[in-house]
Amino acid sequence: MKKYTLKSGQQTIHTRINYDTELNDEQRSVVVSANGPCLVLAGAGSGKTRTLVYLTAFLLEQKIPPQNIMLVTFTNKAAHEMLSRVEMLLRERPKGLWGGTFHHLANRILRKYAQAVGFDNNFAILDEDDSKNFLKSTIAEMKIDTKREKFPKPDIIHSIISFKQNSMLSFHELIEDKYPYIPEKYRTEIEKIYELFQQKKKSANSMNFDDLLYYWRKILYDNNSIAKNLSAQFRHILVDEYQDTNKIQADIVRKLSETHKNTVVVGDDSQSIYSFRAANVNNILDFPKLFPETKIFKLETNYRSSPEILALANCSIQNNSRQFEKKLKSVKDSRSRPNLVPLQDSYQQAEFIVQRILEMADEGEKLDDMAVLFRSAFHALELELELNKKGIPYEMRGGIRFFEQAHIKDVIAFLRFFNNVKDEIALKRVAVLYPGIGSAGAQKIWECVQRHDNIEHILSDTLPLPDRQLKGWNEIRKIFGKMLALQENFISSAIELILRSGYQKHLESAFENAKDRIEDLEQLANFSVSYKNLEDFLSEITLSEAFKGQTEAATDETEKEKLTLTTIHQAKGLEWKTVFLIGLVEGQFPHYKVFEKPQEMEEERRLFYVASTRAKDELYLTYPIISFSYRTGQNINRPSLFLKEIREELMEKWEVDSQNDLPTIFYDEKLEKDDSDPGIIQQIQNL
Repeated sequence: MKKYTLKSGQQTIHTRINYDTELNDEQRSVVVSANGPCLVLAGAGSGKTRTLVYLTAFLLEQKIPPQNIMLVTFTNKAAHEMLSRVEMLLRERPKGLWGGTFHHLANRILRKYAQAVGFDNNFAILDEDDSKNFLKSTIAEMKIDTKREKFPKPDIIHSIISFKQNSMLSFHELIEDKYPYIPEKYRTEIEKIYELFQQKKKSANSMNFDDLLYYWRKILYDNNSIAKNLSAQFRHILVDEYQDTNKIQADIVRKLSETHKNTVVVGDDSQSIYSFRAANVNNILDFPKLFPETKIFKLETNYRSSPEILALANCSIQNNSRQFEKKLKSVKDSRSRPNLVPLQDSYQQAEFIVQRILEMADEGEKLDDMAVLFRSAFHALELELELNKKGIPYEMRGGIRFFEQAHIKDVIAFLRFFNNVKDEIALKRVAVLYPGIGSAGAQKIWECVQRHDNIEHILSDTLPLPDRQLKGWNEIRKIFGKMLALQENFISSAIELILRSGYQKHLESAFENAKDRIEDLEQLANFSVSYKNLEDFLSEITLSEAFKGQTEAATDETEKEKLTLTTIHQAKGLEWKTVFLIGLVEGQFPHYKVFEKPQEMEEERRLFYVASTRAKDELYLTYPIISFSYRTGQNINRPSLFLKEIREELMEKWEVDSQNDLPTIFYDEKLEKDDSDPGIIQQIQNL
C-alpha cells in the first residue's frame, strides 16, 4: 500500500505577478505601499476593484496568512467577483481568507462569540419577511391599537427600527427628520415596541440582518478581551465602497484596526449618494482624522468616459465644499462635448430622446448601450408613453413602470369607475383599500351597484351592507359625490381630492417612501392637465400599456435588446455608451427638498456627478423650459443649478426645432436672469 502524507501548516502562495505591467502607476502605488491606515480615493471608472484584487494577491505573496486578511465588500455579487478574481490571479484558492459582505462576516464572528451578547451560537437568522412577521406578533402582544389615525403600519415601524440600528440615531432624531408626520404621542410607543422586539428575538435565539451588525459592534465595544483577539487576528483589513458605510460599520472597522492599524479603505466621497439608507459620507471624509498618519492615494485615471465628459464632471463636483479634491483624467480619445438640450416641455423632451435613440439605432448602435437617467421615476412619465407608442423595448431598472405602481393604479381605479360604473375591477380595487372591506365585501358591493347605469344612481342607493363594510362604502361615496361637483381641471382636481380624502394618510401609515408616492400622484395630476377629458386620459394610459405588451411580446420572440430607464441611485456602478440625463430643472434636480435642507445640496451634486460619469462616449443633458402644474398652470422652469455651474465651453448647446404647429422655444438667458419679465411670461402663456 502506498502512503501519502498531507502537509499541515500555513498555505504558501506562489505567484508570478508582474505589477509593473498589470497596473498603472496610481494602482501600483497603492498595492506596494499600502501599510498602516490608508485611504484610497478611487474616482469613477478608475479600476478600484482591480486594485483591491491585486492588493490582496500582493499581501498573500508577502507571506501574510490568508486567515489574517479581511476583505469586506457591500454585496454578495461584489464579494464573489473579487474573491474569484483573486483565485484566478493566484491560480489557487487562498484558504482561510476572510472575504464577504459585512453581514456575512458578522455571521461568522457571532457563530463563535454570540454568547457574549446573550445568544447561543446556533442562533437563527430571520429574513426580511420573518423579521416583519416577528414584529407584527410583538405589536399584537402589546395590544396596541394599530388602527388609530396616522399610527404607522408594522412595515413602517420595521423600517424605522432598521434605520435607527444602522444610523445609531435616537428615535426622536430619526422620526423628526424622516417621519415628521408621525404624531408625537406615538413615538414613545414605537420605542417600547423596539425594546420588546429586541427582547423577543433574543428569547427566540434569533437575529435579523440589522442585528448581525448591531451585535458584532456590541461585542467589540463591550467585551475588551474578544475585541483584542479579533483585532490581533486581522493584520490587514480591506474595505470596498467605504463611502457607503453607515455609522455602525465604520465603528466595527475602527475597532478591529486598533492592533495592527493596517486598514485600507477604498471609495469615492464624490459618489456617496445613499444617505437615505443610513450611509454616512463623514465616514470617508473624516477618515484621516480618526486614523492618524493616514496615507492618501488617488486613483484619477478613468478608463470609462471621454475627456469631454470628465471635464464636465470635474467642473461640477468642484463646487462641493466638503470633499477630497480629485481630477479625473481619461485614457480615451477625444470625442464630442456633452450636449445641452433645452426642450419646449416634457413631451418634446420625450420626442427628442426617442428620435435620437431611433437615429442611433439606425446607425448601428445597440439599445443595450443606451440609458436614460433621472432623479425621480416620475420624470420619465411622458417618455414611457412615447417609447411604448414607438414600440421601443425598454427596461425600468430596479423598479416597475410608472403606471404599474400600486399607488398610481389605486388612484386611477377611482377615475376608471367614475368614468365607467361597469368597471368591476376598478371598483373592487377601490373598495379593498378601506378597513372592513375585504375581497368578499368588495364582491358584495359590486353585486349591489352593478344594477345601476350611472354614478348618480349608485350614490343615491342605500346598500344592504354590514356596519364595517357600510362605513368604508360611505367614505367611497363621499369621494365620488365630491367628484361630481368638480368643474375646471377635473382630472387633476379629482386626484388631489382623492389624496386629501384619506389616501395620503393611507400612504403615510403604510409606506416608508410615502413622500415619493405622494409626489408621484402630484405629478400624475400635472400630467393630466394637458388632456381635455377623462376618457382621453384613461385611453392614453390603457393604450400605452397595450403598446408595452405588444413590444414585450415581440422582444421576447425576436430581439433581446432593451433601452435602460433608471433612477440615478439604481445606475451607480453601471455604464453605457450613450446616456440621456433628463429633467434638469430647479425643484426636480436638484430636488426641491434641498432648499429646505441646504446641507443636502452636496449630495444632490454628487448624484449629478454619478449620473454624468455613467456615460462612456455621449452625454445628453436635457430639460423642459415649460412645465404644467394643476395648481399654477404653465410655469417657466429655471435650468438646474448644476447646469449653471458648468462652464459654457464644456457643453454643446442645441436648438431643437419642431415641425408641429407649436412655436419653437429656444433657450434664452432672460429665462434664467429675469423670469418676471411680463413680455416673456405672456409669450409663454399665449402658446
